[in-house]
Amino acid sequence: MSLYTPVLALAILAAGFAIFSVVISSLTGPKRYNRAKLDSYECGIEPTPQPVGGGRFPVRYYITAMMFIVFDIEIVFLYPIAVAFDQMQLFGLIEMVLFIVPVFVAYVYVWRRGGLEWD
Repeated sequence: MSLYTPVLALAILAAGFAIFSVVISSLTGPKRYNRAKLDSYECGIEPTPQPVGGGRFPVRYYITAMMFIVFDIEIVFLYPIAVAFDQMQLFGLIEMVLFIVPVFVAYVYVWRRGGLEWD
């Protein structure tokens, strides 16, 4: 349990800082309200009218978002391989290649099909 004490202390410190920041900003921040700030966007700019039922996003938007998530997850899984690479030797290299190749094949497929081009 003593190994987790620094992690717990850091989590408590981060939560305390976040709570402190939110409370202090609400107490000391300006309180100038107008109709635009109380609108659903709350950014102070008049929102542009949306069609009934909301706007539609192109499929390319979602493909780009999913690819970003896939590459993020891949990087997270590559860190342990990089840390223990010396111990795994050839097995680690083969596993890393088997892990990376399907993701890059999918990336090349989407790229060749024009899924990353914005009009």
